[in-house]
Amino acid sequence: MQYQGVLKKMSTENLDSVQYYLDMKTDFLSMNQLLNKTLELSFVTYECLQCGLEKEIYRQGFCKSCFFDTASAGDWIMRPELSKAHLDIEDRDLAYEKQVQLQPHIVYLANSSNIKVGVTRKSQVPTRWIDQGAHEAIEIVEVPNRYLAGITEVALKEHIADKTNWRKMLKNEVEDEDLVAWQHKLREFIPKEVQEYFIENNKETTINFPVKRYPEKPKSLNLVKDQTYTGKLVGIKGQYLIFEDETVFNIRANEGLVVKITVE
Repeated sequence: MQYQGVLKKMSTENLDSVQYYLDMKTDFLSMNQLLNKTLELSFVTYECLQCGLEKEIYRQGFCKSCFFDTASAGDWIMRPELSKAHLDIEDRDLAYEKQVQLQPHIVYLANSSNIKVGVTRKSQVPTRWIDQGAHEAIEIVEVPNRYLAGITEVALKEHIADKTNWRKMLKNEVEDEDLVAWQHKLREFIPKEVQEYFIENNKETTINFPVKRYPEKPKSLNLVKDQTYTGKLVGIKGQYLIFEDETVFNIRANEGLVVKITVE
């Protein structure tokens, strides 16, 4: 079977084991069903996720002009503390920014390669944790806008990491942590204006990934450079496809690439 389409991050369902789906416009692939099958991935061209033109991807699935123009790539996406919609101040498109920023946000702890603090919209729980390859996570505070979540993250990352080590995550070199204890340990560092949003009596969420074998020395596939790759799919974690020869391919980092997938 052969499929072709532009890559966008896989959608997920948190069941007994995470279920992964890849939408390739004309085909909707259940990636779990491809485990233990040999896949050939081939680079075809580029397609910007914003303008749809065949232009080289710059970042986040956008061509360079769209990346610096589209509202969905503003600095506040990566740095929530820069959000200003609650002040009625526009960055690129105030209507869009109000829609995204002025909704409930969660500040959380997730354990993937290590415990890290992060921010996501409430509607993206537990999707955000799955995308990061976290096997356990907990919500710390729920706030009414992105700005409050952002300043909380800034305060907490003085005391705990805010990045994931992707190699360690893929090798599954992780230890279970008492996230409830961590939540309460960090409580005193939450900004004063956010203290009222602290979530009491919370429980951890656990996540199981469909991985048959974890790589000991994961090596990242550059499909644009290599043009084509063939390997047996043995696992999926975060947004990574894991192959038998320890090659890994990050779907999200390759958004905007048009690829052909052949299932042998």
